[in-house]
Amino acid sequence: MQSLQTVTLEDARRVIAAGEREAESQGQAMNIAVVDAGGNLVAHIRQDGAWIGSVDVAINKAYSARAFDVSTAGLAENAQPGGQFYGIQDSNHGRVMIFAGGVPLMSDDAVVGAVGVSGGTGEQDQAVAKAAAEAL
Repeated sequence: MQSLQTVTLEDARRVIAAGEREAESQGQAMNIAVVDAGGNLVAHIRQDGAWIGSVDVAINKAYSARAFDVSTAGLAENAQPGGQFYGIQDSNHGRVMIFAGGVPLMSDDAVVGAVGVSGGTGEQDQAVAKAAAEAL
């Protein structure tokens, strides 16, 4: 089977649905966004009661995970003072997020997009993003 080149809207809906199920199991309303291989938004949902301020954060977590092909949690580890990516959150016009909750979407060994989640603690966001990514 040939790997995907980029996520489709159908893929994004499946990823988001899995994220919604995990968020509901946590009892935490979330924003969940999916970007394609080019880092462009494919789909976003804001669950009832999720923070309005987290809309942009979720989208930018997805963008960041795709832009650097690494989870935003991993990016954060290397963005601390003295780290190799210290200050990276100031790049790309401030669009780079270094909070947990952004995960690349993989097809075989290729990154085909990313999912970003915001609305809970870093651990909650990461768990929802991981569950969402596994649905691809």
